[in-house]
Amino acid sequence: MISATLSAPINTALRRVPSWAVYLAGLIPLAWVVWLTLTGGIGVDPVKAIEHRLGKIALWFLIGGLAITPARRFLGINLIKYRRAIGLLAFFYVALHLIAWVVLDMGMLWAQAAADLIKRPYLFFGITAFVLLIPLAVTSNNASIRKLGKNWRRIHMLVYPAVALGVIHYLWQMKVISSEGWLWLGVFIALMAIRFRSFRW
Repeated sequence: MISATLSAPINTALRRVPSWAVYLAGLIPLAWVVWLTLTGGIGVDPVKAIEHRLGKIALWFLIGGLAITPARRFLGINLIKYRRAIGLLAFFYVALHLIAWVVLDMGMLWAQAAADLIKRPYLFFGITAFVLLIPLAVTSNNASIRKLGKNWRRIHMLVYPAVALGVIHYLWQMKVISSEGWLWLGVFIALMAIRFRSFRW
């Protein structure tokens, strides 16, 4: 854990930041994608570029959500109050990523989309990850926590296979896995190793 003299002022500053500010800041990457699209800076293949950017942003938030508990345990930085916002933003960007594929790429041609699923199995992993995230998003409210009790925590354990499938989806769609791809995989494995160690403890 980092020195309390460093973590204490950080936590004090974080306590002044409301959760709504995190939601607002979480929309900045989307605004950037929209800006690039409107100004022609998104790339030579706008549809694929939009898909990939939205998917990568979703991965940022998914991995960020997993990093909150280790950050508190090992760095003394408490971001727990923002975990719901980060999780919902992750779900939002995963949904946008899927919508971009269905609407922009497939043109809502469901037979073509089904054929694409068979042709590219990594799409199935991505859609499965999205399905696993749905109950997490639906129950990310105080009423569900009170109603479900201990079952709420069990339901939210789905985040681990969801993120794992998301990482596999991200890596598999690459023809050659880039150094960035290996970095994402390494970070995910490290975070899961920390969690596994915590569970055993």
